[in-house]
Amino acid sequence: MDADFAFDRGPDAALIADLSADLRDAGYTADAVRDAWGALADTAVGHGLHGPALTALAGRTDAAATLARLLFLGVGTARDAVDAALPRVGAAGLERLALARIDGDEVVPQALLRPQDYGGTGGTGDTDGAGEWWIASDLDEAALGGPLPTGHVLGVGGASLTLAGLQLTTPVERVLDVGTGCGIQALRARRAAASVVATDVSERALAFTRLNALLNGVDGIQTRHGSLFEPVAGERFDRVVSNPPFVITPRVAGVPEYEYRDAGFAGDDLVAAFVSGVGAVLAPGGTAQLLGNWEYRAGADGLDRVREWVAASQVPLEAWVIEREQLDPLAYAELWVRDGGTAPGTRGTPGTRGTPGTPGYADLVGAWLADFAARGVTGIGFGYLLLRRPASGAPRLARYERVTQPLGDGLGAHLGQALAAFDALAALDDDALAATRPVVAGDVTEARHHLPGAEAPSVIELRQGGGLARTLEVDPALAALVGASDGELTAGQLIDAIADLLEVDAAALRADLLPRVRELVFTGFLRLA
Repeated sequence: MDADFAFDRGPDAALIADLSADLRDAGYTADAVRDAWGALADTAVGHGLHGPALTALAGRTDAAATLARLLFLGVGTARDAVDAALPRVGAAGLERLALARIDGDEVVPQALLRPQDYGGTGGTGDTDGAGEWWIASDLDEAALGGPLPTGHVLGVGGASLTLAGLQLTTPVERVLDVGTGCGIQALRARRAAASVVATDVSERALAFTRLNALLNGVDGIQTRHGSLFEPVAGERFDRVVSNPPFVITPRVAGVPEYEYRDAGFAGDDLVAAFVSGVGAVLAPGGTAQLLGNWEYRAGADGLDRVREWVAASQVPLEAWVIEREQLDPLAYAELWVRDGGTAPGTRGTPGTRGTPGTPGYADLVGAWLADFAARGVTGIGFGYLLLRRPASGAPRLARYERVTQPLGDGLGAHLGQALAAFDALAALDDDALAATRPVVAGDVTEARHHLPGAEAPSVIELRQGGGLARTLEVDPALAALVGASDGELTAGQLIDAIADLLEVDAAALRADLLPRVRELVFTGFLRLA
């Protein structure tokens, strides 16, 4: 599809509304698509393998199957079947919208248009009701049959869903989505905001964002062209979200730069620039959430680099940074070379031949490794950054941690509750905290591990079912406090009773437990009644 979209020359709102109605009448939903080809084929599609899905759809002429073949998988489809599946728009309407072209009796897709769940488990993590969007984006590697063009506009992938699930759910007035891509973050942000400004360096991406907003009947999203914060200089926002093009890519000849993942910065400088500059567009009390990579150099901790970026911010910021994983340079290089559609060869098993792979694979991996070696990079971290401009006073929140376990549901709400808890705790000295009445969260369970024949447990764990799904090893005193936290007694009364039971000094136990109670309130194991 050419960069000059039909819907970029002035969206045909009436035609897009007809397309939306056709998709709805056809029952073109995520559940219908999954049911059409089954669980195994659905997993294969997620791995870029369309064969099992096409086999399952073979011979089917119903509207949902036709649209799954054409718009989900990006496979050419008979024109009469498309006209039947989309009676208002037909193949001619898809061509007018530059979503397909007509080649004789066949309709050839020029973009993907996929249903995407939001809310519930497995969607975008919303807690304010489930639903579904249709999201248009460029054809993927499987549909193209080869490497992606550098101007590719990505659809909804794992990183997109991660950030959408992390987005805070508290209502705000204005949100900025930096590097909007197909617009999934802007759509998600609009559910909690009165208005959204979505920016991107790609006009193509902005055109997809406008189409997707119209297709889903979502107003209040304005698009602007430009890099980072240039399009909104001098403005202030209550929230900024971004899945920026943070991939670390060698800046050498022969290595393609994809707009959706490469910003033209060296190393991890793009994330550093975002962190140092975002405070200028945040209103007091405003928050920013983004995904990012950071380098470990010559043995220096990657999270320490992020601390330095926060300290260098133009505006003082609070920070909560969570590292989810760390890759060595070779694993990172192979990940992103394959992401661009350049595949390695495979070795054959006895009696069979391997596959040659995509030419240039080894050269690209070598370029990445040379780039990392030049900076002394020993590892690359990936994670989530939550930044906040203090409403008043100096920054207080500075939390840098590694959370590698599988996560629970409701992350956006969980993060918002943690920030609110932090602010509440900051106003309480130890005496005031001791006067509160803690209540254990409903998703918390306790596990006790005993050595064979032993009466007392050797390990006591508190486990969190939702949010960051933390598991904490605690001692009997803290376990007793949590177990008795039903809102009836104050924390001080509970500590005194536990001290009496354990026959220890109450003042010493209070000094030991109250800081840990603060941590349990922040992390969501306890709440203050």
